[in-house]
Amino acid sequence: MKRLTLLLVLLLAALQWPLWLGKGSWLRVWQLDKQVEEQRAANRQLVGRNAALDAEVRDLKQGTAAIEERARNELGMIRQGEVFFQLLDPSHPSGSTSP
Repeated sequence: MKRLTLLLVLLLAALQWPLWLGKGSWLRVWQLDKQVEEQRAANRQLVGRNAALDAEVRDLKQGTAAIEERARNELGMIRQGEVFFQLLDPSHPSGSTSP
């Protein structure tokens, strides 16, 4: 009877081994679920970024306001006949050399 019990316990352990520790085990399923959730979070961030880029591209294609804004901010361009004023922050002296 002892041998039969031992044999059945060993058989049960052999059957349970692939379920818990094998190639398609529960542990592997839990790890893959975690990876899927991480990828979904990354995808959500990328969808938001893509939507912002798409809106910017549509704005650049349809209107001149976005192009004008970029020209002013990034290239320092002004229209003909405009006067450019640059205001300096007095708390940040630029170009001054202190000994």
